[in-house]
Amino acid sequence: MDADAAEDWVSSWAASVSERAAQTQELSRRVADLTASAAGANGAVRVTVAASGVVTEMRLDERVRNWPAARISAEIMATMRRAQARLAGAVADVAAQTVGVDSETGRAVVASYASRFPEPPEESDDDPSPRRRGLW
Repeated sequence: MDADAAEDWVSSWAASVSERAAQTQELSRRVADLTASAAGANGAVRVTVAASGVVTEMRLDERVRNWPAARISAEIMATMRRAQARLAGAVADVAAQTVGVDSETGRAVVASYASRFPEPPEESDDDPSPRRRGLW
């Protein structure tokens, strides 16, 4: 390889590194701005979470006034977990638009969110919770 070819290769490599760094910064900025929301109990409970998974907003419909405290807390927690689980999909979308979901960075960030905020299990008829037993 002659000196000009080596210089071109180094310039190309440096530009590639700079581009990946800019894409990673954009991913980080956009993920930090994400929020996700979910509703539960036919809209009686609505929760919004930040990218960290922390609840940033919660709305309770007047219907919850007639519910036992255990039902209210269970609905809030289940709805919060559904909102948090939606973060992983939103992060995957942002990764696809910035660094690429198949890149090492994209896979690592998406996997991190998927493991921190997994999809909550589906409720089944075998669920022993008070709601499933007809106590609500």
